[in-house]
Amino acid sequence: MANKNSSIKVKGTAVKIKTVGSDDFICLTDIAKSKNPEHPDDLIRNWLRNRNTLELLRIWEQLHNLDFNPVEFDGIRKQAGLNSFTLTPKQWIEQVNAIGIQSKAGEL
Repeated sequence: MANKNSSIKVKGTAVKIKTVGSDDFICLTDIAKSKNPEHPDDLIRNWLRNRNTLELLRIWEQLHNLDFNPVEFDGIRKQAGLNSFTLTPKQWIEQVNAIGIQSKAGEL
C-alpha cells in the first residue's frame, strides 16, 4: 500500500501525518515546534526523560511490538528522572527495539 502524507491543524499549528498501510504517524517535531520553534529536539528529549512518558511508551510497545526489549527498558527506567539522564528518540529505538516512534532526519 502506498504512503500518504497529510496534515491537521491543532490549536493553530500544522502537524504532519504520514499514513503507512493502516498506520498513522504524527510528527512530534511539529508539535514541539509550537512550543519551542528554535529547538524542538530539546523539548522532545525532555519529554523522553519523563518517567510517565517512558511508562506510556513501554505499555504501547508491549502491546504492539513482539521484539520490545524489556530488559533494556528496566535499565532506562532506573535512570529516568535523574538530572544526568538524557534520551533521544534514536537511542530509545535502538535500545529497546521500539517501533512506536520513528526518527528520520529531515522527514516526517
